[in-house]
Amino acid sequence: QVQLVESGGGLVQPGGSLRLSCAASGSIRSIYVMGWYRQAPGKQRELVAQINSGGRTNYGDSVKGRFTISIDNAKNTMYLQMNTLKPEDTAVYYCNRKGLAGNFWGQGTQVTVSS
Repeated sequence: QVQLVESGGGLVQPGGSLRLSCAASGSIRSIYVMGWYRQAPGKQRELVAQINSGGRTNYGDSVKGRFTISIDNAKNTMYLQMNTLKPEDTAVYYCNRKGLAGNFWGQGTQVTVSS
């Protein structure tokens, strides 16, 4: 199995920045799709950004131009750089990994954007 641990969430003012991290461990395979999802109270979980093992990225429309997803393969860690944050970005952010071993989720990290 794969274990995923998110970190880096917190409280930030509108217009500010945060960087989230997702550390992967366990049965790590070379072919995968990893992504960041978020869920705000009363709303469905939505895709924020994803990246596959070939380096191809995809972003949700609401975060294009503001968020950047990346992976440091040497550290088995995925990042989400979030810039120009808005109150509507407030949510619990979850790390996800899909591959031959299965579909795995982290525990989530809270991001709150407020003055």
